[in-house]
Amino acid sequence: MTITAGEQTTLQAADPGPSMLRLDIRAVSIVWKRELMRYRSDRLRIISSLVQPVLFLVVLGTGLANLAGRGMPDGVDFRTYIYPGVLAMSVLFTSMFSAGSIVWDREFGFLREMLVAPVHRWAIVLGKVLGGATVATLQGFVILALAFVAHVPYNPVLLLTLVGELLLLSFTMTAFGVMMAGRITQMQAFFALNQMSVMPLFFLSGALYPLNGLPAWLGVLTRLDPLTYMVDPMRNAVFSHLGLSGPVVRSLSHSVTWNGWPVPIGLSLGIVAVMGGVLLAIGIAEFQKTE
Repeated sequence: MTITAGEQTTLQAADPGPSMLRLDIRAVSIVWKRELMRYRSDRLRIISSLVQPVLFLVVLGTGLANLAGRGMPDGVDFRTYIYPGVLAMSVLFTSMFSAGSIVWDREFGFLREMLVAPVHRWAIVLGKVLGGATVATLQGFVILALAFVAHVPYNPVLLLTLVGELLLLSFTMTAFGVMMAGRITQMQAFFALNQMSVMPLFFLSGALYPLNGLPAWLGVLTRLDPLTYMVDPMRNAVFSHLGLSGPVVRSLSHSVTWNGWPVPIGLSLGIVAVMGGVLLAIGIAEFQKTE
């Protein structure tokens, strides 16, 4: 049977194929799965990403316990105090490293093939961010499993709270890494910029020491750090499940303050979420200009 041109046009109109939104969602899923597959196949990356957080928790926490632990209330170990910061640290490093895959794909030409696919570029960026956030959260599970080292209980509510906060932090920090990697063409340049960004973000967050009593200029920098607004809620969650009194929990949490006003936990989490959305939007805008 012969199909005329008019009948063919009618058939095409009746079967338009998958919608653009469905294609974009599929692209997000594929890029997300690719990040998970790369993570699963790279055992050296999994191990190396855990070395530094474990060293901070076990070696540094034990070594500084006699010195810094003198200011801790009775029954509170210094490793317990730095445990939320080490959790955030594990997520920070893995998130930024995951974003580096963009530069790697660009160097080997795979990114160009992705960009010419018939999907919107925001779908590729979102898939990268979601994939990196998932990988970083999975890496944080290992540090969660080491909670006994810091005398942190395996309370289901506490663990679920920390996992949710890790997901939010992973999303924001991966978006930050993707934003940085958006216009970088060489891995060496990305690693240099990554190292220059990660350590200041970590040390300005109050992960290892309280933020009160800092010089004014340093206090301003800590309040611009997204990690600061996550370490405090994580620390509050941990100490709230140790059976300590309210005043002791408040003294250990060291809430972020704005001109003397303590920032509520909900607002801190909202700030991290907004930062993640803004960084993601900037990353998408950069990819719109990528050729």
